[in-house]
Amino acid sequence: MRFMMMTTDTAGGEPDAVQAEEMGRFIEEMSKSGVLLATGGLDPRATTIRSSGGKITVTDGPYTEAKEVVVGFALIEVRSKEEAIELSKRFWSIVGDGEGVIQQVFGPEDTPGQ
Repeated sequence: MRFMMMTTDTAGGEPDAVQAEEMGRFIEEMSKSGVLLATGGLDPRATTIRSSGGKITVTDGPYTEAKEVVVGFALIEVRSKEEAIELSKRFWSIVGDGEGVIQQVFGPEDTPGQ
């Protein structure tokens, strides 16, 4: 099962040296085990594209609710949602305060809800 773990812009600033080192070890562990498929940071100045009634509108950020903008992600492959939650807990124990979202990723071979 694949999951996208995302962090919003609620975490407190840049990590210190200890956090960065610990996060590096965590990422290396997940990469070596094959759990981590991709990870990265995202520019909080997102562009929103909306389609309504045949009209397309494009809006550039930043937005007033910047704390809700996704600024980082990790795509993981694990056996269960519970395993994804445990990895997310480990991430937040390193990072500290903040907020994130975990969503299952479905591909052509997946059926939602399984």
